[in-house]
Amino acid sequence: MINDKFRNYLPVVVDIETGGFDSKNNAILEIAATLIDEIDDQLVIGTTHRYHIEPYEGLIVEKESLEFTKINLNHPLRGAISEKDALDDLFKIINKHKSLNKCSRAILVGHNAHFDHSFIMEAIKRNNIKKSPFHPFSVLDTVTLGALSTQQTVLARICKSLDIDYDNDQAHSAAYDSEVTANVFCTIINTFNAK
Repeated sequence: MINDKFRNYLPVVVDIETGGFDSKNNAILEIAATLIDEIDDQLVIGTTHRYHIEPYEGLIVEKESLEFTKINLNHPLRGAISEKDALDDLFKIINKHKSLNKCSRAILVGHNAHFDHSFIMEAIKRNNIKKSPFHPFSVLDTVTLGALSTQQTVLARICKSLDIDYDNDQAHSAAYDSEVTANVFCTIINTFNAK
């Protein structure tokens, strides 16, 4: 079972798009999480849950970040919700998946995972969320796994080495990046376990 592979932790792939690089001062704009399942002892990509986020009051959204991510905060179909509502909903989903897989805690998987983890932890603090499903400081990072298995650290290059499709035009959307990172994670772990 999946809980045997990761010391009773449930890996959950997370990608966040933000208004800058400072987790204390820049707003979260999108969150996506891709669940990991297991079929016949192989990790497989589960469902992805995506949230457009209203920038938290008082936090900064830098113009350069919007240009880079191509997020239009005023798009009429954006359907943004508060950080708290997004995290409350996401944590319920993760906790349910965690229980199904008999895991004691979730562990955040990401590409440069400490970046996403730091933003999640700051959002938990400022919204007074009492219990996070995620380990408070440990993460699994596909930069490190990619360097180990492909000698690459850039997500697009890791994908190329692993024969995983990567579309630059869709990159920097939280849902797309989360699913691609999940594919990289599952591929590397499954290949390692097959040896």
